[in-house]
Amino acid sequence: MTVYGYIRVSTDNQTTENQKFEIERFLRNKNFNIDILINETISGTVDFKKRKIGKLLRRMKKGDILICSELSRLGRNTLDILTILNFCIKNQVQVWTVKENYRLEQDIQSHLLACVFSMIAQTERTLISQRTKEALQRIKTQGKHLGRPFGSKNKHHVLDGKETDILKDFGNGTGIREISKKYKVSQSSVRRFVSNKPPFD
Repeated sequence: MTVYGYIRVSTDNQTTENQKFEIERFLRNKNFNIDILINETISGTVDFKKRKIGKLLRRMKKGDILICSELSRLGRNTLDILTILNFCIKNQVQVWTVKENYRLEQDIQSHLLACVFSMIAQTERTLISQRTKEALQRIKTQGKHLGRPFGSKNKHHVLDGKETDILKDFGNGTGIREISKKYKVSQSSVRRFVSNKPPFD
């Protein structure tokens, strides 16, 4: 059995020391030690598969323990958190949190929760898909497109290739400000991208 500690902060201005202290103190009271500690500085809105937590989940084995200060450290949206928890249950990985004192283990209650998590996650994916299609239709109806017009001086945009992700963000109700922070561009860049991109299916 390996005990993995997972710490995440959103910006370089935040420190990981508080989370590390909380996890270490919690484990000392349980007579456990951290075998491997994973730190990362990245927004929780980024797909967990593209973060260190995604790589960590793929390497964890049956009986391992994943501990974090709170569930929100795993992700900023419900779908990601539920998907991660469901993955851990199916792979018989325990999940402990410090603040909520949450323990997801291999018992009947946890397996019942896994079924609920799976159903909720599937419902959330369906709703996101529906909202994404509605956002695309709304943009097309308004005569707007995503990105720069063909033939413009600069045919490349920093957001090129992210059309689908941006549409999902709009479908989730994410605003221009949040999208600009997520992709590290100005709000005006997002607006220009939304206004000028050629339509796509």
